Amino acid sequence: MGTFAHGDGTALEWRGGHETLRIEPWGEHSLRVRGTVWQGIRDDLASALLPPAPVSADIKITADAARISNGNLTAEVTADGRLTFRRADGSVLLAECVPHFTGPPQRRYRTAAGGMHQFEVLFDADDGERFYGLGQHQHGKLNQKGAVVELVQRNTEVAIPFLVSSRGYGLLWNHPGTGRVELGTTATRWVADAARQWDYWITAAPEPAQLIRAYADATGHAPALPEWASGFWQCKLRYRTQDELLAVAREHKRQKTR
Repeated sequence: MGTFAHGDGTALEWRGGHETLRIEPWGEHSLRVRGTVWQGIRDDLASALLPPAPVSADIKITADAARISNGNLTAEVTADGRLTFRRADGSVLLAECVPHFTGPPQRRYRTAAGGMHQFEVLFDADDGERFYGLGQHQHGKLNQKGAVVELVQRNTEVAIPFLVSSRGYGLLWNHPGTGRVELGTTATRWVADAARQWDYWITAAPEPAQLIRAYADATGHAPALPEWASGFWQCKLRYRTQDELLAVAREHKRQKTR
């Protein structure tokens, strides 16, 4: 069993054994969740999240559980460290798996090189849940449910570790390194191959557009395309011969495009 604390007054912390868990408000209806082993939570590591505008969170601590609420989203931590996220009406939005009594736990750690760990976080699966996002991949699926997505950048594969759920939440796996997400029928598993702490951001809203808006607010909005770059674009993977290249240029000249 672990102990609860008010962090720096604006966050909820749980400590049990060798593990530290920290939950804090990060934008409207959103929470940032971090955990580590054998050390405290660090704020100096790489992150996709911008510093948030101040928001007030309601924290309540009892002997067997603690809760932190930010708008439509509440995180509940039991004395043994299991996390559940709830909507404003109290219904379950997302919950960590209940570990088997013989172990391993719902959050798993394995020593990696350089004083880092491989981290795994497991959530309960919902058969009717649909997942969208995670970047650009070649498997041809719009709904990512059932997919195992490697969080690695490759030619034609663009990993953006943010997904939108049909249950009304968005989750950003906030790690710059490699990993994977397994969106299975019995559990959802997020993995960071080597990190000093695990870190994710979760937001709740009834509409997908609101989830995307919250994600853009949390990570930064793309700048407007400058006028000089918004004209005609000619794009081709490669030209096989000089004649092919010149033929395209001559056709642009014939049609008076530039």
